[in-house]
This record gives sequence, structure tokens and C-alpha cells, in this order.
Amino acid sequence: MVLSEQYRYIVRIAGVDIPGDMKLAHGLALIKGVGYNFALALCRLTGLDPEKRVGFLTDAEVEKIEKALRDPKAIGIPSWMLNRRKDYETGKDLHLIGADLIYYVRRDIEREKRIRSWRGIRHALGLKVRGQRTATTGRIGMTVGVKRRK
Repeated sequence: MVLSEQYRYIVRIAGVDIPGDMKLAHGLALIKGVGYNFALALCRLTGLDPEKRVGFLTDAEVEKIEKALRDPKAIGIPSWMLNRRKDYETGKDLHLIGADLIYYVRRDIEREKRIRSWRGIRHALGLKVRGQRTATTGRIGMTVGVKRRK
């Protein structure tokens, strides 16, 4: 039996509403910039059970998770697990989540366009960036098939 004062149907962690019936590791993976493996590492290093339901977290545990998300290196997460190693401006290893991640990616793309790198040119033209074939895929607009000769 679930006591209503202990269980919360929605828990807000790092600006994201997570349903209370999800397991902690899967719930944390809903946050942009946090994958399942990173969430597992975060749970284990903070001493929380990844199988625990999010709705049963206490306020202290939620605060502990948010603090760990703000500075993952402080709890012992290795730098190779972070999503922004050797930042372009500061040279530090960062882990970005949410709107910060979107902002930094957009800024990186704009910098590449400005310096006219290969990737920047491909982004500017709206073409594939990572070396995929473009003969038949990535078509935009009305181009659907192959034109027949008359």
C-alpha cells in the first residue's frame, strides 16, 4: 500500500518533470544530456538505488541528485563520461544538461560556420555533416523519385 504523503506522482529534477512510477535510472535519462549509463553511474556514486521508483525519493535525495548533476566530477564521475571535454573557451571538462547543452551546441555550429570549416559549410548548406552518402538520402522538398527520360 502506498502512502500518499511519501509518494509523489511527478518529481522535478533539474527542470524536468519525471513521472513518479519510473525507476530512477530511467527517469534521470529523460533529462537532456543525461544518458542511461551516466544515470547509473550517478546513482551508484551518490549511493542511491537505480531500481528505486522516482516517486519515493525524498527532498534530500532530489537535492543530492541535482548537486551531483551540477558538478559530476565532485562525486567521482570520470572525465571520459562527461559530454563536453576540453571546452573550447575554458579548456575545462564540463557536463552540460538541458538548455545549456542546446545553447553550447548551437554556438559551436555558429563558430564552425563563421570560420568556414568543412563541417560549418555543410551545416550552412543544410547537407549531411558526418560523411554519409547524399545521392539518394537527405533529400529535402519535392524531390522524391528519379526523373525519367522522355
